[in-house]
Amino acid sequence: MSRTGSRGVRRIGVAVLAAAALAVAGCSSGGGDQAPAGGGPVNGAGQTLRMWIMEGTNPDPKPYVDELSAAFEKQTGAKLEVEFLQWKTGHDKFTTAIAGGTTPDVAEVGTTWLSEFGTAGAFADLTQRVESAGLGDGLVKGLEEAGRIDGSLYGLPWYAGVRSVVYRKDVFAELGINPPTTWAEIVAAGQKIKAAKPDMLPFPIAGDNEFAVYPFVWAAGGDIATKNGDKWVAALDTPQARAGIQFYADLALKNGFSTPAAATWRETDLRDAFTKGQAAMIISGNWTPKALVEAAPELQGKIGAFSLPGENGGLAPAVLGGSLLSVFEGSKNQDLAWELVKLMGTGEFAEKWSTSSGYFPGTTALLQQAAQSTDPLVAPFAKQMVDAGRAVPVSPAFGQIQAKKTVATMMRSILTGEQTVEQATTAATAEMNTLFSSS
Repeated sequence: MSRTGSRGVRRIGVAVLAAAALAVAGCSSGGGDQAPAGGGPVNGAGQTLRMWIMEGTNPDPKPYVDELSAAFEKQTGAKLEVEFLQWKTGHDKFTTAIAGGTTPDVAEVGTTWLSEFGTAGAFADLTQRVESAGLGDGLVKGLEEAGRIDGSLYGLPWYAGVRSVVYRKDVFAELGINPPTTWAEIVAAGQKIKAAKPDMLPFPIAGDNEFAVYPFVWAAGGDIATKNGDKWVAALDTPQARAGIQFYADLALKNGFSTPAAATWRETDLRDAFTKGQAAMIISGNWTPKALVEAAPELQGKIGAFSLPGENGGLAPAVLGGSLLSVFEGSKNQDLAWELVKLMGTGEFAEKWSTSSGYFPGTTALLQQAAQSTDPLVAPFAKQMVDAGRAVPVSPAFGQIQAKKTVATMMRSILTGEQTVEQATTAATAEMNTLFSSS
């Protein structure tokens, strides 16, 4: 997946990318690294390092970039040139730059993009650099897994997000409902809200929101796909996965907590319903509570959050998504590029980006600080990430599966009654396996 939202990835020939990656050697800013005698930071005096950052994660990235550029120049002597890319066109930009040998030195890379481009040979192996810097045991596990290909690390975790449940705290208090800790308690809470407030959707289910489906699959003991040797095999048709999908769908079909229109909703539609006072609970990301209040100031103090519960307690694994920092294989300044990656991905600047963007940092030390927060709109998400964050399949094909909307199509057919869970999961599994096989 890319960040924590679904970022479509067009299918691209890995063989073509692999060949193109060989041409990247002349793509980046000129001049070689010069390590000072006796070790220490790389001497980048007179050099300019180029970087791509994706636009939209941070509502106001300029102050961060200004501080980062000043600190990087002070540390290395090199100047930093940052270009912002749109998520909707970023994939094509990566593809074109790799094929044409015009990549920068460093880039923010969404989690599902890393496997695709990394498998094609576009990124430098950071494994030894990470170990030498003493960072090997300090990275958020789920995000680190997304950065690995065949055991080697091609992206340093930068920031991450996770989904939990955002709810109307005032409605829960009025009806004497405690935040659910099991699936049965979710149903009980929804039934109470439905009876007391017939004009409010207790728990709308968006058909086009695949990252809300997976926690129920995992919590039921199922999986999206499993790896057999070097081959991924889809697993949404197993009894366990089907049980999780059935429960999730039945929040709408059996319990009536949703609306038929939501079969085609995206995550943004859930947030719209919530800000309009039409929904009591929605699955949403840790980056959204602030935006919800900004969109509906009357909700100030009325919003709460709780971690997605497991079937019989504990936490349901939730998709841990976000971005990593990668060094392009063709960069002539890989040592200098690594200095930038370290600066951004650890310590002060990792924390600054987390604070200004609303996402969680990619190091366990900083994430643990967030998990200890007393902020009721931070702690549940941080706990979900620390205790139950999980990566989607790290395969170049998974981005293709997202782009084809295989899971969204599956859920939409279930929620509209066009297919049973068994029929829809059989079709989705077949399509996923076709894409896994052809990747």
